[in-house]
Amino acid sequence: MSRYTGPKFKLSRRLGISLSGTGKELKRPFPPGQHGPNQRKKLSGYGVQLQEKQKLRHMYGLNEKQFRNLFDKAAKLKGISGENFMVLLESRLDNLVFRLGFANSRAGARQLVSHGHVTVNGKKVDIASYTVSTGDVIGLRERSRALKSIKEAMEGRHHLPNYLEFNDQAVEGKYVRLPERAELSQDIDEKQIVEFYSR
Repeated sequence: MSRYTGPKFKLSRRLGISLSGTGKELKRPFPPGQHGPNQRKKLSGYGVQLQEKQKLRHMYGLNEKQFRNLFDKAAKLKGISGENFMVLLESRLDNLVFRLGFANSRAGARQLVSHGHVTVNGKKVDIASYTVSTGDVIGLRERSRALKSIKEAMEGRHHLPNYLEFNDQAVEGKYVRLPERAELSQDIDEKQIVEFYSR
């Protein structure tokens, strides 16, 4: 399945979650469409599991194959599969570029990475799915720091997670440690996703 390119607000309302993180999409807290407010269809167990998977997949902007491969990787690690999966998603380079405030969205961060504007430990990395290790330093190439979109995004940054450090002078961030489950989205029930893939 290819990546979703349709209206993000409609998708957010259908899934009942703010995919942008701003909450603007949920001013009308019911599904889109003429019959949206009157939809009271109860989901089956499978439907609930599928919806949780779709929430997380669209939140990080992955296609189905990428998502499944990352889940399989998480399942092989020690510990709780669901939490490992969330941490692996959070450790993607495009996500951390977004968290550091270099872009206003994960899609924008993915574009920055693929266009070669981002460095990891001083070396250019243009693979959005690159897994960042703890201790790695994420920065911008010298010529990319003056980009208008990056400046605007950094001015609008309102929160920096505790597992990241940012150096304003060098315009770079450090992935200090792996995030804890409590620091990640509370709108996702990862146990449902584990059950979905364990069928």
